[in-house]
Amino acid sequence: MPESVNAAQAAARAQAVFLRACAWDVAVRKPGNVSRHSAGHRMQARMFLDSAQACAGPLCTPGATVGARIEGAVRATQAAVGCNTNLGIVLLCAPSALAFEALPADGQPATTTALRQAWRGLMGDLTVADAEHAYRAIALARPGGLGDAPQQDVREAPSLNLRAAMALAAGRDRIAAQYRDAGADLFEIGLTVLASRPGLTLLDADPFTVESPNKAHIAAVQHLYLAFLASAPDSHIVRKHGEALAHSVMKQAAPWLALAERGEALDTQPGFAAWDETLKAQGINPGTSADLTVASLMLWGLHGGLPAQAWGPGKP
Repeated sequence: MPESVNAAQAAARAQAVFLRACAWDVAVRKPGNVSRHSAGHRMQARMFLDSAQACAGPLCTPGATVGARIEGAVRATQAAVGCNTNLGIVLLCAPSALAFEALPADGQPATTTALRQAWRGLMGDLTVADAEHAYRAIALARPGGLGDAPQQDVREAPSLNLRAAMALAAGRDRIAAQYRDAGADLFEIGLTVLASRPGLTLLDADPFTVESPNKAHIAAVQHLYLAFLASAPDSHIVRKHGEALAHSVMKQAAPWLALAERGEALDTQPGFAAWDETLKAQGINPGTSADLTVASLMLWGLHGGLPAQAWGPGKP
């Protein structure tokens, strides 16, 4: 096992990029999902920002296992906002935080290859104890339909390690599939989209806030979200409304994705805001696509950035 970067420094960077990814997420209109532009599903953007602030520390605790990070982050979220705002985000971001911490201490920026290898290695090291932590977190968050299963139901003690347990659900849940496939969608869809936008950095010299997104940030987040939404039926929609509706929303996303790929400003397009409001009025939330968006943004912030040694507690 290679010597890892200073754990506190790695945790500080991971926490910084996680908070920025969560801020970008709600700063931008993403149809059907909560943003500063419009509340929805009995939630507001502020709840997601408060959740991120509350759970960032447990999620990025130096030396903690994936399972412990998941449970700690969900407990902190519940204490802060009293509802499930970020279970999927936490499930996806916990491995990235630990993967970054596990990178060699060679002073080099994290590469996509290094992060993906670290993700793959972590998936192979997951234990039954990780599953126990995650099961408690899922039961506490009480997401609609998630965790109910004929095998390894979260209301029962797991007998498999976390990756094996997630693999059982991978066919019906895209977040679980990332554990089976070592984050394939995050790297092959998420980072590919972000790499197509040169010069995009998650931690800018000019601080990005939820109140003042710039055009490049908006375009990148919307492109990323639509790439996930148009690529497969959203798992959250499937659980709440069924396969047929999820396929319908996926097809609705395709022409908007085409516009995003051409560099069109979607917020100026007739119908984009109306689509957002229509989905919310019908109770349709592509939550899995939003979770994958945040997790991809976090990976982007870790990938290619300054060496972890440059980040210490309190920075940025």
